[in-house]
Amino acid sequence: MENIRKRILKDRLFTLIVIVLSFTACIPLLAILGFIIKNGISSINLDFFIHLPKPVGEHGGGISNAIIGTFIVVGIAFVIATPLSLLAGIYLAENKKNFFSDVLRVGIDILASIPSIVIGIIAYLWVVKPMKSFSALSGGIALAIIMLPVVIKSTEETLSMVPDSLREASLALGVPYFRTILKVIVPAGLSGIITGILIAISRIAGETAPLLFTAFGNPFMNLNVTKPVNTIPLVVFNYSTSPYEQWHKIAWAAALVLIAIVFVFNFLARIISKKWKTKF
Repeated sequence: MENIRKRILKDRLFTLIVIVLSFTACIPLLAILGFIIKNGISSINLDFFIHLPKPVGEHGGGISNAIIGTFIVVGIAFVIATPLSLLAGIYLAENKKNFFSDVLRVGIDILASIPSIVIGIIAYLWVVKPMKSFSALSGGIALAIIMLPVVIKSTEETLSMVPDSLREASLALGVPYFRTILKVIVPAGLSGIITGILIAISRIAGETAPLLFTAFGNPFMNLNVTKPVNTIPLVVFNYSTSPYEQWHKIAWAAALVLIAIVFVFNFLARIISKKWKTKF
């Protein structure tokens, strides 16, 4: 009995230590969120979302151009990266053991490890210099490159978990291979694919370094993808490094908005992964 009590006590003590350490790991996150909310909530109002930035010395103003610009740049990245990522992910899931797939996996791992600022420089050389202008398009291309490995990996891993019996049953019924992939395999892993896309979007939404070399920023509202646009990360960077107190307040508020957008994408990813999770 004494031995059993000691084992129970050790088990409870270990459980308590794990719980305490888990909450300790969340303390920096809560501290950061609390600090941003404290400094940014006072500047959040309707004008902040619908008005353009005001000149230096004038109070008020908003980041409507940056919000629209963020969605434009992220939308371009989504349109470019999603189909390429899905095709590459399907290929890797269907061809696990051949030379080309091994090389492709190594390339994707290397691409995922490249610093975002380097990708921004590459996009500058590939797009901005030939176009002779900063633009939302170049920013979207830079973010699409960052987005590619995340979606490819999630697509490959999700489709790899689909049982071979589903594929075999479809092929046994005479369904062509490409229809089996599109109508059976991909729908079976749809929740994981969508989750990977949303996580990738939440990541690129907060990128700043690539946009410094591509989208550049714009104090006015711009819907032309071939011209410079402002984004929320650029607002945070430019305003936080300025010497003006009013701009610092706007930077804190913009940071709060950016965190809220990222939180929404992550929350949607969780809901989709739980609601549409396929049980094999």
